[in-house]
Amino acid sequence: MGFTPFNFDPKITAGIRSLGYSKPTPIQLRSMSPILQGRDVLGLAQTGTGKTAAFALPILQRLLSGPRNVTRALVLAPTRELAEQIHEAFRELGRQTGLRSLTVYGGVGAGPQVSGLRAGAEIVVACPGRLLDHLQHGAFKPSRLEVLVIDEADRMFDMGFLPDVRKILKHLPAHRQTLLFSATMPDDIRGLAHEVLRQPVTVQVDHTVPLATVSHALYPVVEGLKSELLARILQQTGNSSVLIFTRTKHRAKRLAKRLHDEGQDATCLQGNLSQNQRKAALEGFRDGKFNILVATDIASRGIDISQITHVINFDMPDTTDAYTHRIGRTGRAAKTGDAFTLVTHEDEAMVRDIERRLGARIERRKLEGFDYAARPAQPAAHAHHRPGHPGPKHARGGHHGAKRAGASRTGPAHQSTHAEPGSNPMGGFRGRFGRLRRR
Repeated sequence: MGFTPFNFDPKITAGIRSLGYSKPTPIQLRSMSPILQGRDVLGLAQTGTGKTAAFALPILQRLLSGPRNVTRALVLAPTRELAEQIHEAFRELGRQTGLRSLTVYGGVGAGPQVSGLRAGAEIVVACPGRLLDHLQHGAFKPSRLEVLVIDEADRMFDMGFLPDVRKILKHLPAHRQTLLFSATMPDDIRGLAHEVLRQPVTVQVDHTVPLATVSHALYPVVEGLKSELLARILQQTGNSSVLIFTRTKHRAKRLAKRLHDEGQDATCLQGNLSQNQRKAALEGFRDGKFNILVATDIASRGIDISQITHVINFDMPDTTDAYTHRIGRTGRAAKTGDAFTLVTHEDEAMVRDIERRLGARIERRKLEGFDYAARPAQPAAHAHHRPGHPGPKHARGGHHGAKRAGASRTGPAHQSTHAEPGSNPMGGFRGRFGRLRRR
């Protein structure tokens, strides 16, 4: 079954063809019809299954008719990377529609955002903190808003975004269509989601089980030998595209440096990088300049790179949901991938939880020829005790972005406006917007 039954406008169909989409994914197949009918939807499906197009295509279809130069659709996302990914999907799928999409997030100059909002970009993709600032200062006027999307809803609600989201909701028209999409949705968080939905259609596509296209393996090792074991594993992966997760940004930085010093084409993506450094790291990994990207959970949100072949957990994640999100970066779009996790004795309880989630025991592997009895060298990424709860300040939407913000017309005649590379993100911007938060 292709996209024909949805009767998309030829301008949108052209965007679908340009991206090589031949048939809808399960989440698209089951959610697009109720969205096109104007229903509220709670969509639960794994990362990499096509959730973005599932809401982007119906929104583009809706916005083709009706007024222009007013904001009619708002998408909330937890990080700048994800906001840019969604923005790019709207731009590519709607290239022939003339509809404009604008990204709004912190860490960049607010001037272009204010200009885009006042010009009435039809679609706004935003992180909550900066959008709330624009609301409070009068730059964002949502009185004509028709559709609200909350993407990565579990993280939006579970990692400190709920207060800002609630404040934003108070400014939005009560009569609107609301869509929530997420890879995971614990029961208590689902209750919060239903507060903003009216008689929603719930679409679930194996959302509690990591992708079947991913194979899993555990590599037991003592903490002090992790770096050495990782180096040996990377020798076996060859020139594959490898995403490595660490628990903290400091460990990500140290591990990436160690791998680089050992001759690997490695870089890192973590919260201490400047805007241009984040952009260079992500684009370098996507374009093949780097075949290894070391990242933290928060900084990696929104990474959508289909050629990732391996995800390696250098540190065990804190929750089963985090494991699901991490390994969802490989095996995307029906491709296969491998998920390796380096585990210590301290990780045994989490291993059991993950195996319960998977419904199967994960294979334990020992690398032939590796000296597991060797005296541990001082690791490049020092051990760090797992925090009990990540602080909300580490999850503020917009501290973890990859690209500069700016309006983009989905039609071919538009030319984007961005902040100057290398400039102070807030420098030179004065007046009543000068204190906008860097979210």
